[in-house]
Amino acid sequence: MQRLTPLLLVSLALTWLTPALAQTPDYIIQSNGAPMRALQQAPGQTPRLAPAPAQTAPAAAALPSPAPAASAPAFRPANGRPKIKIGLILPNESAALGEAAAVVRSGVEAAAQVDQNAELVSVDATTDNVVQRYRAAVADGVNVVIGPLSRGAIAQLAPSVTVPTLALNSIDRDAAANAKLFSLSLIVEGEARQLAQLMRDDGRANPLLVVGGDALSQRLAKAFADEWRRLNGKDALRQAYDPNNLPALLQASGQADSLALALDAAQAGKLKAALTPDLPVYGTSQLNAGGSQPELAGVRFIDMPWFLMPDHPAVKRYPRPTTPLTAQTERLYALGIDAYRLAVLMAGSRPGAAVKLDGVTGDLKLGRDRVFERQLPAGVMGGNALQ
Repeated sequence: MQRLTPLLLVSLALTWLTPALAQTPDYIIQSNGAPMRALQQAPGQTPRLAPAPAQTAPAAAALPSPAPAASAPAFRPANGRPKIKIGLILPNESAALGEAAAVVRSGVEAAAQVDQNAELVSVDATTDNVVQRYRAAVADGVNVVIGPLSRGAIAQLAPSVTVPTLALNSIDRDAAANAKLFSLSLIVEGEARQLAQLMRDDGRANPLLVVGGDALSQRLAKAFADEWRRLNGKDALRQAYDPNNLPALLQASGQADSLALALDAAQAGKLKAALTPDLPVYGTSQLNAGGSQPELAGVRFIDMPWFLMPDHPAVKRYPRPTTPLTAQTERLYALGIDAYRLAVLMAGSRPGAAVKLDGVTGDLKLGRDRVFERQLPAGVMGGNALQ
């Protein structure tokens, strides 16, 4: 997908939804007190990214309730008996991850309804019973699996994986190695590494890394700093974000040719308003909070094609959720779409074969350690298209 805009691309290996603790959702859930809540937008404001194209076919997919049933009826395509049977193993009734599982499942089901090339069986499973539920699904004829969602459940299941299984999280290093266990996920560290690559490719030589005090910002900053040092052989300038002492930040920015923001959207907006307009500013998808953010106009950032390239055929093929979501939560829905599409490819691939996908979450390619690598496009805040 991103080959259409080659100057905007930087390769990267991403993992996603990695919790700080084994059962704690990562920032995409933490940044939403209620992940299913509607994205509020004041009347008359214009989204800074191109709106989703009108759906002609198929109809938009509806999201399930936050506490779905333990299993859903198998989806059977209208064009005859399916060749592939996909098991979707998620913690649907988990208090911590149930809402995330509901959004992921909606994306998977939306892709299944569009492509109609597999039978989909939804199974509720937690860390305690994931092995039992997995074995039952395989015994029932499932030949490829999407899930689990938490690192704890993945580690528990790893020794028992017998069919191609696409985990929706990173796999702990101490988990049992298994040639049939794969990872499709996304963590903030991956985006930070890509941001460093993008800035280097844009010719930035002396960036200032601005870092918030929260744990997420610290994680972003460390990954960016490590990657910048690897790419350039020197450390990036670094300054802590202090809203009560912006003059110190402005003075530090005078020594830099660009800014890299390890901040949330609110912090970034306040800082951007105080900067000289000609200083290049960069950020990750953390800044894309949805709606109109004029205070961040001009910031160069990276994000999914789902948001940045809505008119691309591989994106507009799939329906948007009918229930409005926050921009962060909608990434789970897009992840579900690509998880289904990858599962279909994996079911039909020979062991060791190259697996690639022009995905709605990025250009996906199976890399080393059975982790799917991703290429993301870059956009500019305040514009309606890639620049």
